[in-house]
Amino acid sequence: MALVNRETVRIRVRRMLGRAEPPGGVEMMSYKRNRTIALLLLENGNILVRERGYVVGEQEVAPEDLDRLLKVLVRREFPRSRKIRLHRFADPAELERIHQKI
Repeated sequence: MALVNRETVRIRVRRMLGRAEPPGGVEMMSYKRNRTIALLLLENGNILVRERGYVVGEQEVAPEDLDRLLKVLVRREFPRSRKIRLHRFADPAELERIHQKI
């Protein structure tokens, strides 16, 4: 799990998603781990975005639309954060684990 600057998080997420295999993906968390955005690769090439924080929901997006959506989601879920935690996972069941709260 890495702490990444908010300005470079979109670049790092795209790079990590490029190396992931479906149904894996990347999870972005606030420093305290109480708000998350999970990006899951789907078999059809799209990305399922799960938002758990101020807003709770899911949406499916095409890879070319991900950058614009991430910009909005990072601003909404991590408004005062300068660092964001990134965690790569291979199985979506890992998202259901209990996060250690700080």
